[in-house]
Amino acid sequence: MSATAPLHLAAEIGGPPRYDPGHYIGLARLAERGALDFVTLGDSFLRPGPDALAVLARVAPATRRIGLVPTVTTTHTEPFHVSSAVATLDWVSRGRAGWYVGVSTTGAEARLFGRRPAAPADELWREAGEVADAGARLWDSWEDDAEIRDTATGRFVDRDKLHRIDFEGAFFSVRGPAIVPRPPQGHPVTVVDGTGGPAARVAARHADVVLVRATAPERAAAIRAELRRRAAAHGRDPDALRVLVALTVDLGDIETTPEPGLESGPPLAAGGSYYRGGPVDLAELITRWHRGGAADGFHLTPITPGRDLERIVNGTVALLQHRGLFRTFHPGGTLREHLGLARPANRYARADRYVPERGRA
Repeated sequence: MSATAPLHLAAEIGGPPRYDPGHYIGLARLAERGALDFVTLGDSFLRPGPDALAVLARVAPATRRIGLVPTVTTTHTEPFHVSSAVATLDWVSRGRAGWYVGVSTTGAEARLFGRRPAAPADELWREAGEVADAGARLWDSWEDDAEIRDTATGRFVDRDKLHRIDFEGAFFSVRGPAIVPRPPQGHPVTVVDGTGGPAARVAARHADVVLVRATAPERAAAIRAELRRRAAAHGRDPDALRVLVALTVDLGDIETTPEPGLESGPPLAAGGSYYRGGPVDLAELITRWHRGGAADGFHLTPITPGRDLERIVNGTVALLQHRGLFRTFHPGGTLREHLGLARPANRYARADRYVPERGRA
C-alpha cells in the first residue's frame, strides 16, 4: 500500500441503549463534522434497545454526508426483507448506506424465533454469504432507468428492465425482482468483521470494507495481504477492498500514557484490540500503522461514545487533519465516494443501455 494512500476512518456510535433519537443524531453529526467515512451502530437479537437500521433511517435526514452502517443480522431473517431494508436506507440517506453483516449464534436468540436451533458459526457464515450474494442480485434486479412514472400512459416501470434473479442457495431461494428500485449507490456498502475463520471467507468474497482485529501492525498487514489474495482468487480487484483495523478506544484520561503498542492492552469480551491513552498518542498510532501499510484505516469503538467520540474528532482527527494526513471534508455525496469505491455495474443490464449514475438531489 502506498504511503500516500487515503486514510479512512469510521466510528461506532452505539453504547448503552438510548431511546432518544437526538442522542444518535448528535453523535452522527459529530462524526460528520470530523469528515469520518461512516458510523456504525451495533445490534443483535439479544441486545436491548431500538433496531439499529431503523435508528439510522431516522438519523439519515438529519445528516448530509456521513455514511450510515447498521448491523443487520442474517440469521433468522428473510434475505428479501434484508435487501429491501438496506436499499431503503440507501434511498432515504441519498446514497450513504452500508450494512454490517451479523450472524446469530446463541440458542437464546434462536428461541426468540422458534424456527430452528442454533447452528455452528461456519454454517451461519455460509448462509450470510448467500444473503450477501442474493442481496446484490436483488439490488440489480431493477435497472437504473427502469422507473418511468408516466402519468399520461399510467406506466410506472419498464418491465423489460426488471429481472427475476432465481437465486437457489443451500439455505433459501429467492425469485425477485426486488420491490425497491435499485439503490443510489447500486450496491450499498457491505461491511464484514473478517479477522479469521468463516467470516474471513465471506469478507474476501462479498465485502467492500473488512474490519480486522490485530495487536501489532505486522499482524494487521498480514491479515490484509491474505484478504486481498483471497479476493483476487474470487476474481475481484483487491484494490477495491478497504481493510480497517477495529480498535476499541478509551480516552477517559487524556494524560494517561498509552499502553505500549497494543500488546499489553487488556482483552475485551468481544476479543477486540484495545487502546487506552490520549488523543495525540492515538493519532501517532494511526499514522504509524497506516504509513507502514498495516491497513487502509481504522474503525474506532469508543468505550464511552459521548465522551470519547468528541475527543477523537476534536483531538485525534483534528491533529491528523492539521498534519495533512486526513481530509477536512467529504470528497463526494455517497459512502462509496468517501471510500474511493466505484459504483457497481448492473449485472443484468445490457451494456448499450446501462445508465452508470443516477442523479442525486
